[in-house]
Amino acid sequence: MKISKQSSTFIKPFVPTPQTHHRYKLGFLDEVAPFWNVDVVLFFSPICDQNRKFVVGLEKSLEKTLTRLYPLAGRYVDETQVIECNDEGVEFIHAKVNIKLHEFLELETDTRLVDEFISFKTRGAHNLTGPLLSIQVTKFECGGVAVGVRATHKIVDASTLCTFLNVWAAINREENEIKFSWSGFNSSSIFPARGLRAIDVPTISGDMLAKFTRKSFSFTEYEISKIRANAAFASGNVNSRHWSKVQLVMAILSKAFIDVDRAVYKYSRESMVMQTINLRGKMASLIHKNSCGNLWAYCFTKSGNFETTIELADVISDSVKKALNNYSKVHHDTEEGKSMVWDPILMMANFNPESTHLIGITSWCKFSFYEANFGFGKPIWVAPGTVPLKNVVTLMDDASGNGVVAHVLLENIDVPIFEESLNTNALRA
Repeated sequence: MKISKQSSTFIKPFVPTPQTHHRYKLGFLDEVAPFWNVDVVLFFSPICDQNRKFVVGLEKSLEKTLTRLYPLAGRYVDETQVIECNDEGVEFIHAKVNIKLHEFLELETDTRLVDEFISFKTRGAHNLTGPLLSIQVTKFECGGVAVGVRATHKIVDASTLCTFLNVWAAINREENEIKFSWSGFNSSSIFPARGLRAIDVPTISGDMLAKFTRKSFSFTEYEISKIRANAAFASGNVNSRHWSKVQLVMAILSKAFIDVDRAVYKYSRESMVMQTINLRGKMASLIHKNSCGNLWAYCFTKSGNFETTIELADVISDSVKKALNNYSKVHHDTEEGKSMVWDPILMMANFNPESTHLIGITSWCKFSFYEANFGFGKPIWVAPGTVPLKNVVTLMDDASGNGVVAHVLLENIDVPIFEESLNTNALRA
């Protein structure tokens, strides 16, 4: 597979950003967000319109989108931790690939090939002098299209990325009067700056990446229903609690990670499952679903030495319900609300990997990536970029919206143990 760049340009907002909006101050969740990117690729079935006007149309609609989401076209200033909204623009690359879409989707290789459809692949830590958003539109030989988007985590989380894509898609369909309440970038007004610095999380890069393989594991709607039935049967109570599809998949994957850790250390260490919670719509004070910026919190679950996936599913479910119940009772602008968001971040910052096995799981399920219709149909497959961290999973809906696809970066020597755990897990029998 070879991707060749056809053109590269910078797209600026259609309407210049007013002087009164030239400085966007980060909120404290933006401040502590790590110096890496949030990436996603949307794959579309072959389309008829494959001339230059197709790309020009995407560029023009992107200009109008950036008028609404103008901080994305700015530049980050590390000294002051602000976005200078100077309309320098976002990177837009038009490329071609020498295979057909179905050939790519059938490849049984390391799924890091997804990253080939995302531009400016390397960026040193703490280097945010370039564009905050980059887009690569790649045409397959058959007429299929991949739209790869990469944005800095300093002002973009998964929900923000999804909002951007759906606004851009709607404008490209020439639906300028978008039918939803508009919030824009407001994370700094919800959680004002504290002068903090990003959490230092060591990433896997360079030669080390050769020791890792990215795998995707699919759980269909039918299989998830079967898992629930098996779990109820194994617990001896057919009327047992109803675990969500995400909680069940999290438990299965966590059990596999625990089995790998046990094989490496030769004993059972305490494990901690860390997942992110989207704060939009979760707190007593309204944080609108289209609010942009970093608006998330951590939820930690101590797994102890549980032996079964059912026990893990129970404890994960209890932990999430407790966290959501607590958030629903507090307002974001109170000290209690701010502390509830901030305290788990401190816990993460002080985490000791020598004594505790940390498993990180981020769920992008229920985000409407599959609804991003640019006028040539909805995506047939959506995949995140590779997160260069060990023991970290990104969960996404499948195309039907009822299944789950887990994207995992595993050390090569751990792959057989991980897969054996998944295959022998009682819930999947």
